[in-house]
Amino acid sequence: MFLKSLSLLNYKNFESANFDFDPKINCLVGFNGVGKTNVLDSIYHLSFGKSYFNPITSQNIRHNTEFFVIEGQFEKQGREEQIIVSAKKGQKKVIKRNNKPYERFSEHIGFIPTVIISPADRDLIIEGSETRRKFIDGVISQSDNLYLNSLINYGKILAQRNSLLKYFAANHTFDRDTLSVYDHQLEELGNVLYEKRKAFLETFIPIFQKRYATISNEREEVSITYKSQLEEEPFKKLLEENLQKDMTLQYTSVGTHKDDLVFEIAGHPIKKFGSQGQQKSFLIALKLAQFDFIKDLSKVSPILLMDDVFDKLDENRVAHIVDLVATNELGQLFISDTHADRTEKVVKQTGQTYKMFRL
Repeated sequence: MFLKSLSLLNYKNFESANFDFDPKINCLVGFNGVGKTNVLDSIYHLSFGKSYFNPITSQNIRHNTEFFVIEGQFEKQGREEQIIVSAKKGQKKVIKRNNKPYERFSEHIGFIPTVIISPADRDLIIEGSETRRKFIDGVISQSDNLYLNSLINYGKILAQRNSLLKYFAANHTFDRDTLSVYDHQLEELGNVLYEKRKAFLETFIPIFQKRYATISNEREEVSITYKSQLEEEPFKKLLEENLQKDMTLQYTSVGTHKDDLVFEIAGHPIKKFGSQGQQKSFLIALKLAQFDFIKDLSKVSPILLMDDVFDKLDENRVAHIVDLVATNELGQLFISDTHADRTEKVVKQTGQTYKMFRL
């Protein structure tokens, strides 16, 4: 699978732009602020129906315009596929596949498998648990519709239960039967998410560790540990035991929406004890493991987007990743960088076809 061409209209800082891409390697080069990252983000947008960097739709529309349109022509398993994402201020975003609008955006997730490596990934290490849950949810959702639908419904039921708790507090009332309905649904959906996350990580962690060993030349051991309150007690019991606390807080304090991943290097938290280089290698290994996992399940090589990659890694490590294209481990690759000569030097060594886009 690869992206053949891309057209942008009023997307971020682009009034109008058109690109015809190489099936293997594409390099977007130029000074900071010229739109390299925006091109990569538009490809991500075609895959996920939202921006990687700013999920607020209206803020992705170019200043002083009313709408944006992103159009991509893909080739997937020998078939031509057209994906269009468009948004107009004050109206709902539209995603079309071959001119047919999706009724639900979730139906599109996984159709164009894509992995992005960006300086923003550092949030996975330094930010709170929500960022890491989004990562794990994003990887599983690209290949598991049941998981994605369970996740969406869990979020809806959680919001409704929280609203009910606020209603109880505001009106000095309590209705156990109504709350039990939400508790039961939350328990069912939460158990699905918990079991699927556990099963995913059993497969994912060894892939990740293998990738890290290759990138770091096996210098140190790394680990990922799944932390969930459901490891300690059944979801139903957690809700019962924390009811008074939830009533006081006016929100649901326990459940799979509190799950987290613990990242460690040599048995210590990488956030505190990992060097900048170790953290960068950890994140690259995480994303390449995501690539491997999706490829193994879907039998399609995801598109790989590498934003400001030389800012994240030294030239040798970038060359290692680009070499994966030469060995056909990777499919289509997009790289953004500020130095054209540096990028071209690395990609030339692969012997693969490539295109340079100077923005």
